[in-house]
Amino acid sequence: MLAVHFGAGNIGRGFIGSLLSESGYEVCFVDVNEEIVQLINERKEYRVVLADENSQDTVVKNVKAINSIQNPNVVVDAIVQADIVTTAVGPNILGLISDLLTQGLRKRVDHSGKPLNVIACENMIGGSSFLKEKVFEKLPNHEKETFASLFAFPNAAVDRIVPNQVNEDKLMVSVEPFYEWVVDRSMMVGDIPTIKGITYVDDLKPFIERKLFTVNTGHAVAAYVGYQAGLETIKDAMENHDVYTTVKNALKESGTVLINKYGFDTDAHMEYVEKIVGRFTNPYINDEIPRVARGPIRKLGSNDRLVGPAVQYFEYAEGQPVHLAKAIAAALQYDYPNDKEAVSLQTIVKDRGFTGALEEVCGLKPGHPLYSLVLEEMK
Repeated sequence: MLAVHFGAGNIGRGFIGSLLSESGYEVCFVDVNEEIVQLINERKEYRVVLADENSQDTVVKNVKAINSIQNPNVVVDAIVQADIVTTAVGPNILGLISDLLTQGLRKRVDHSGKPLNVIACENMIGGSSFLKEKVFEKLPNHEKETFASLFAFPNAAVDRIVPNQVNEDKLMVSVEPFYEWVVDRSMMVGDIPTIKGITYVDDLKPFIERKLFTVNTGHAVAAYVGYQAGLETIKDAMENHDVYTTVKNALKESGTVLINKYGFDTDAHMEYVEKIVGRFTNPYINDEIPRVARGPIRKLGSNDRLVGPAVQYFEYAEGQPVHLAKAIAAALQYDYPNDKEAVSLQTIVKDRGFTGALEEVCGLKPGHPLYSLVLEEMK
């Protein structure tokens, strides 16, 4: 079995590629980093080390790689032969790989016409659907029906912390023990592949929001409130009593939304919250706050990790989401000078004030209870 995976970075190797290999696939990485591509092809294996007290070491074998710039035709041929295609390239790169993917799928139609599932394993909602849109934009109408019948783009929710790292062994990756990979089975075509670590569900939305409003929310709260407290890392933030308390209470607020909205079991969800908080306090993973906090304009979006659950709190719960509001206020004041979005955000604040930023960035209007609640936290 052949898995073609776009993205040979730390997440690609340490998470998706590792699980595909463990499931019996030959994993063909596609990347533009010639050094990584050469090393994979020379060694045919690499190490994944768990970031915990035991430092369990796993050797991932049966791997190869293609440089998509130097050998695009080889990538196309690999897609023709693939049993599954996955990505971990980052949301901004999906559009860039869509041309090569389209070429491969087009040749596959002519060569075999075998069905294929393409799963974008990105930190975004609807990543596979977005990739499908980019592919279908390149198709004439007469091809779209054929592609739609043969090729599926099931959405996925993925979760694993792979910290920034510089290792003497350029292929070795350190990853946290926890991971989650949930795939929308209702969107798939052909036989459902058996892959270690995948949970197939018929409705992905509850799991996407559970991850977004727990993992991403908690991380963001720790980062922005921690930055305000003058701290440098997530570990420092979670060791600070005030920041830790704000994170826990914010996740109780977002958890109330999730439990009431989707019917998650209360005890089970709170166990999930405790597990997530435990991940943030893992002493073997120490992310710098600017990395977690980067892109504050996107993260302050109306449906994203902070404003999203806070707005929904007024619909699904009683009282006020004061701790989420505190985090939103901290994010609006995030002024890290080496973050382009942070600089843009502060330009908006300077020009329009926090009231204008709440409207422009967060989509909140005067009169909404969250609007006034966030402003109160600015005092």
